[in-house]
Amino acid sequence: MSSKHDGFKDFVLDQLADLPGVTARAMFGGYGLYQRTTFFGIIHKDCLYFKVTTATAPRYKRHGMKPFRPNAKQTLKSFYEVPIDVLEDAEALTQWATEAIER
Repeated sequence: MSSKHDGFKDFVLDQLADLPGVTARAMFGGYGLYQRTTFFGIIHKDCLYFKVTTATAPRYKRHGMKPFRPNAKQTLKSFYEVPIDVLEDAEALTQWATEAIER
């Protein structure tokens, strides 16, 4: 894992500092985000994806965000990219993460 990817992971973890028990675990060339034992997010190629539900997915789509696509043959529609304006706002990001965790 390059330090560039670690830097993005560290930024995401810093942004989520108000959310207790959040950790990032290396997986498939990226990181899985957990709150204690709940898997709720993916960091892959300097993008952040959160788990969505039928209730939360439309908000991601309204922001023009796409589902997680680790390769050309695979799309995980249960995870959507987090908009950059949310990613840069720690309070908003914490709220979106909380919704992903509570799904």
